[in-house]
Amino acid sequence: MWNFVTERWQQILFASYQHLSLVVQCLILATVLAVIIAVLTARTPWLAGLANGVSAVGLTIPSFAMIGLMIGPLGFGPLPSVVVVTFFAVLPILRNALVGLNGVPAATVEAARGLGMSRLRTLATVELPMAWPVIMSGIRVSAQMVMGVAAVAAFVLGPGLGTFIFNGLSRLGGANSLNSVVVGVVGVVILALILDLALVGLSRLTIRRGLRV
Repeated sequence: MWNFVTERWQQILFASYQHLSLVVQCLILATVLAVIIAVLTARTPWLAGLANGVSAVGLTIPSFAMIGLMIGPLGFGPLPSVVVVTFFAVLPILRNALVGLNGVPAATVEAARGLGMSRLRTLATVELPMAWPVIMSGIRVSAQMVMGVAAVAAFVLGPGLGTFIFNGLSRLGGANSLNSVVVGVVGVVILALILDLALVGLSRLTIRRGLRV
């Protein structure tokens, strides 16, 4: 194992960078999409129910099956990886965003409007900041989930540590096959811990002191 890691150290670091980059970029895109959808649907009960239903159904789809479905329209490479990782990343964030926005007291919103704030300003300065702790919790859950999904994306030649896992599994019983799988799995776990710590720090920076629990 030691020889395997030392001989491929640069390759492992580059794959780790690709893996983390894929997850972070998809997480940012998913957060933007989820918050926009939540803002558009939160105040309409049937739309909020529809969004919650879609997210619940989406979470039941196996990531491997979703990756396979993307091969036909999108082929192989980074594009299907980005689509699938973003799709799964949106689901927990959307559910939390809906909960967070619906949890903002109506009296607080009315008070802001009574002070002369526009609908957009009320959303930006009152509703989203108050809902942000719940949204941030969804982002952390999503980050841990899609870290594994990104590894599965190697099935369609996506970037990241999943390449080590699939290469090892394809040569199971051969030289260094187990080492390759272990490096990929352990690397994904380490990246998940690093990203979660970074998100904890981001939470402390972005959540107002009065809203921290």
